Order: sequence, then structure tokens, then C-alpha cells
Amino acid sequence: MASERRSETWAVHHTGTTPDGQAPWADLEVTVPTDRDHTSIVALVECALVELTHEAVGAVFVSRQVGRSTLTQYVAADDVGEQFQKRHFDNRLGWHETTVPRRTVRDELITQLTRSASTSTERSGEEAANELDSFVVKPVRDLRTP
Repeated sequence: MASERRSETWAVHHTGTTPDGQAPWADLEVTVPTDRDHTSIVALVECALVELTHEAVGAVFVSRQVGRSTLTQYVAADDVGEQFQKRHFDNRLGWHETTVPRRTVRDELITQLTRSASTSTERSGEEAANELDSFVVKPVRDLRTP
């Protein structure tokens, strides 16, 4: 049993897919507000950062507010995962790109993903937007670009 688990783990790390054929990052997705506890959010963010460093994927956070939406993408800028390219799109202001350290990405994502339902309602005015905010990890080729 333990040797089977080790074999599956080895297969995931060496083939880039899980036993069911999905990429290891395929289930790194959450809507905000979420019912996950803080520890679970931190673990999700850490997993996402590892995948961004080792795979050709990016992390995307979409925030929807009444009359406005923003999209923030994070993509590894180096091979060691210490610097990330942050691409921010605001439908009113357009694109802004910058390079940020890992700690900043980690802190920003944890802050965004731990927002409560009341915070989402307050920031969008009288009522929450129809769609929830979302976080997902997806292939770089599928990211929007400036």
C-alpha cells in the first residue's frame, strides 16, 4: 500500500499528471468568499506558487465589483520562484505590469482569498456582484495578455 502511494507520487512528479490523467495543478481553483479555513488557503497558495515555479502555468485572481472587474495574473519570472511577473488589468484603467517578489505574491493571494462575504458586499456597494471572485491556476498559453 505505501509502495503504491510512493509509485503514484513518483508518477505525478515525473510525468506531470496525476493517475487520473489531470495535471497536478488542475484542481487549484476557489471562489471567494470561500468556506476554507486560513490554513487551507495558505496551503492552496503555497501549492500554487510551487506549480508556478515548476510548470508553464499562471495564477489568476478575478475580482468583480458593480460596474468594474479586475484581473491579476502571476507568472514565474525566474527558475527559482523568487520573482514573479504581476499583470494587473482593470477594465477602466487597462494593463499594468511589474515584477514582484514571492512574498508579495503570497501575501496578496492570501489576503484576496481570505476575504469574507461581508467584505465582498461592502466593496461592491449596496449588493454583491452577481458573480463571485475567483482564483484559478491555468496554462500560460490560456492567460490574457496585454
